[in-house]
Amino acid sequence: MPAVQDLNLVMKALESALQKPLPSEAMMKAAGWLQSSSATSGITMYDLELGAKQLFPVLTPLRNSIARIGGGTGTATNWRAVTGINTTNIEAGVSEGNRGATITHSTQDFTAAYRGIGLEDFVTFESDYAAMGFDNVRALAVASLLSAVMIQEEQLILGGNTSLALGTTPTPSTTTSTTGGTLAAATYNVFCVALTQNGYFVSSVAGGVRAAVSRTNADGSSDNYGGGSAQKSAAASQVTTGATSTISASVTAVNGAVAYAWYWGTAGNELLGAITTINSVLISANATGTQNISALPSSDNSRNALVFDGLLTQIFTSGSNAYINRLATGVAGTGTPLTSANDGGIVEFDTALRAFWDNYRLSPNEIWVSSQEQQNITKKIMAAPSTAAQRFVFNVSQGSIMGGSVALSYLNRFGMAAGTAGGEYAMGSQLPIKVHPNLPPGTVVFRTTALPYKLNNVPNILQIKTRREYYQLEWPLRTRKYEYGVYADEVLQNYFPPAFGVISNIGNG
Repeated sequence: MPAVQDLNLVMKALESALQKPLPSEAMMKAAGWLQSSSATSGITMYDLELGAKQLFPVLTPLRNSIARIGGGTGTATNWRAVTGINTTNIEAGVSEGNRGATITHSTQDFTAAYRGIGLEDFVTFESDYAAMGFDNVRALAVASLLSAVMIQEEQLILGGNTSLALGTTPTPSTTTSTTGGTLAAATYNVFCVALTQNGYFVSSVAGGVRAAVSRTNADGSSDNYGGGSAQKSAAASQVTTGATSTISASVTAVNGAVAYAWYWGTAGNELLGAITTINSVLISANATGTQNISALPSSDNSRNALVFDGLLTQIFTSGSNAYINRLATGVAGTGTPLTSANDGGIVEFDTALRAFWDNYRLSPNEIWVSSQEQQNITKKIMAAPSTAAQRFVFNVSQGSIMGGSVALSYLNRFGMAAGTAGGEYAMGSQLPIKVHPNLPPGTVVFRTTALPYKLNNVPNILQIKTRREYYQLEWPLRTRKYEYGVYADEVLQNYFPPAFGVISNIGNG
């Protein structure tokens, strides 16, 4: 075939091919360059701000306000106190030329064992590579560890329990009604488990109650401790009739408990159905939890030997002489709420503050509450009759008004508050009302920050004493992970437990 003819065939074939674009080119002509539907695909810039945002609360009000001192040695800190002078109240009058009588004193020894606290975390080599240019993940791990340790430390300062055993929860007392609920006719067993502050904090109807804990540590070792629950009660049997029954159940309040877990159901089917911060419950329907009472051992797991005693435990401990008022059981499921004094005050607060003065000639400086009690306290104070000595000043700008009210402090009507610089004293002092993030509803704590006694040799009535302050460890490499620990070694030292108090078993209302 002549060369010219061959060239003509090639040109015709090329012309025909150019009239048929490749599929990808056809797509480009049809769609053009479009914005990707995903921020992480296509030819799209990823607008990511550098540095991870730390969106978790680190609320440690007690830790932040309690003095910390070093110098701890040995296994425990020990101190002695003179707790009374002239304990037999001998009169001071003397006859002419004679000497007075000799007084007697009372003293007491105190001890508080140190405990180590700490948590660990790690960063793999790959996660460190991946974070380069975005954040320092190793520094982030250590900073987050310190925050986590402080959060747990706050828990211990408030509710740590190494010494106070709750024992066996009392057997519930039950009654039934044929109306108001959805319980079918059957024989129900009702069990109760008393909980410490930590036990309440880690328990839920969905997740269950924590009994004995066996924990595997970062080095492969293990620790065993109590999860904050008392030994379960014996069963209370209650027969119901009809299809709309309820069961009212209550137990004798347990010293050291701030909450109670309730299990109910027919024999073998007793499930967790409620956790209350009062010593009673109104059962109106079948339990919705999944933990069976049989999952809890027949033993007391309220104590944790790895921690120190917190403020609540020190108050509840027998012989502390701290003020304790457990409100009456009242109506099952409702309990006994705080009582308005009808003059702008609260009966239970006034009773407590008078007891502090009458017995120890002091006044607490702070009242710590949950959000529930903050709301209830405000309602009680605002519910006083119009004859009460109250005055409200409203500052209103054009087109706006601020609603709502909150009780920020409580006036102590008893005792002596420092007056003028000349040394005079006047009645009354204001106690700030403060919300604590870990204080259970139904519990109010009175805290004293300084003793009014002259030359008492107590610079801090409550303090954290440390054998070792916070410290960071970066462990030697054993795998392709950077391993970190943040630790401290300390104890909560309370020089005068009678300066603290608790009102517990408070109903919501």
